[in-house]
Amino acid sequence: MSFSLDQHSITRPEVFRNLTPAELYEHALSREQGSAIVAQGALAVTSGTKTGRSPKDKRVVQHPDSEENIWWGDVNIPLSEKVFTINLWRAIDYLNTRRSIYVVDGYAGWDERYRLKVRIICSRAYHALFMHNMLIRPTVEQLKDFSDPDFVVFNAGRFPANRFTDEMTSETSIDISFEQKQMVILGTEYAGEMKKGVFTVMNYLMPKQGVLAMHCSANVGDAEDVSLFFGLSGTGKTTLSADPRRYLIGDDEHCWSDHGVFNIEGGCYAKCIGLRSETEPEIYDAIRFGSLLENVEYAPDTREVDYDSEALTQNTRVSYPIEFIPNAKIPCVAGNPKNIILLTCDAFGVLPPVSKLTPAQAMYHFISGYTAKVAGTEQGVTEPEATFSACFGAAFMVWHPSKYAGLLSEKMKKHGAEAWLVNTGWSGGAYGVGSRMKLSYTRAIIDAIHSGSLSEVPTVVDPVFGVLVPQECERVPSEILVPQNTWADKAAFVSTAKKLAALFHKNFEKFAEGSSEEICSAGPIKTS
Repeated sequence: MSFSLDQHSITRPEVFRNLTPAELYEHALSREQGSAIVAQGALAVTSGTKTGRSPKDKRVVQHPDSEENIWWGDVNIPLSEKVFTINLWRAIDYLNTRRSIYVVDGYAGWDERYRLKVRIICSRAYHALFMHNMLIRPTVEQLKDFSDPDFVVFNAGRFPANRFTDEMTSETSIDISFEQKQMVILGTEYAGEMKKGVFTVMNYLMPKQGVLAMHCSANVGDAEDVSLFFGLSGTGKTTLSADPRRYLIGDDEHCWSDHGVFNIEGGCYAKCIGLRSETEPEIYDAIRFGSLLENVEYAPDTREVDYDSEALTQNTRVSYPIEFIPNAKIPCVAGNPKNIILLTCDAFGVLPPVSKLTPAQAMYHFISGYTAKVAGTEQGVTEPEATFSACFGAAFMVWHPSKYAGLLSEKMKKHGAEAWLVNTGWSGGAYGVGSRMKLSYTRAIIDAIHSGSLSEVPTVVDPVFGVLVPQECERVPSEILVPQNTWADKAAFVSTAKKLAALFHKNFEKFAEGSSEEICSAGPIKTS
């Protein structure tokens, strides 16, 4: 059946709407250079020169109806309506030159009370398959109600922005207008821009309804005990939430309303670098027909994927529908969370493997959003480097972080959720001296949180960070629970801990004005 995009001024190409994965495989293999089916049955593609997001090229239209709500700065860079219109028509003109284009209509948000109807218009089968996986897939009957979507993404990523246009700084531009309910992508073929663009829209719209949008994974146990996992890339958010003994609600984007938690997405987008079936069997087994592997290397003869290769990028990814996880909870909705787990990969090696947080400490660490890069990952980095991302997702926040922190605090108090800080990073010394926390220990800690046993063990106050440190945990050696015990050089430990504490204080200065005295005092203990 023919499908018209006349309402979007796209009239020339043949339009393929909501094709099946099998059809999208065929289109990609016949029309897109570099596409291949690998041994596990997934479609492997490349995203061109951009293998990750381009946050410095993201723009938000500055409009009287929304400008007072937006946290303007490095995250939300303002764009005039005029330039947005120029870029929009540049994208439409490009799409009108294509022989054929793809439309994916789907939902963002599993709770029907809050979900958005999203339309993706793109020129690559790869992008269509990606969003087929990442949006919630409508039924045939539901598709009939998509004549007027709530939000439209025009992905003309193969065509560059005009860098000589006012307010453009490169040939890449990702532009969002909340008033026109549209997003434009130029100059990047990285599929993650579409996913995070939709998330950014949800981050703006949901708080207006008293709903907290969160960059986190979530799962639930047989006792209906929901856990949220916050953490930046590399902290284990996806890995730890994919627990075969619990049901996965989602791996990355959620909302918390008065009715409970719901996943925004219909799929998962997991990192592949270093992937092993032994350590991450749920993700490994989800790589099959219908999955999309992005920027991976594979043997040309056997088509076996080399998950250790960084030849194209360290940011190798796989996209798959959430039902590819055997223990996924579908529909992806659940009750109010019992545990809030803040994950960090502390390459300084001074944070405890697990700490219990007071409500004020939970807000402090949520607003801080700490993790650390390790030495050697970037030229010139010779020691661990602290990274702070407000609310563990500053790149996608639209309101000021205090808006999200306030909603989290309100919901935690209302529903009695406990908060934990879990360090998946280094023990026995900083990176280069100590060793990474064993995944088996971290899993044991998470198990103890879920069982409730960790809430009942004796604790001590960390002398630098002020958090409550449990003194015992089943299947975890007690000597590693207090990090100073694992360091051979005790003086070096104290010095390093104080250094990290000072970095926390410096980072929090910009949030102090919008935070209560209780929250400001909940950080590391200040020492002379």
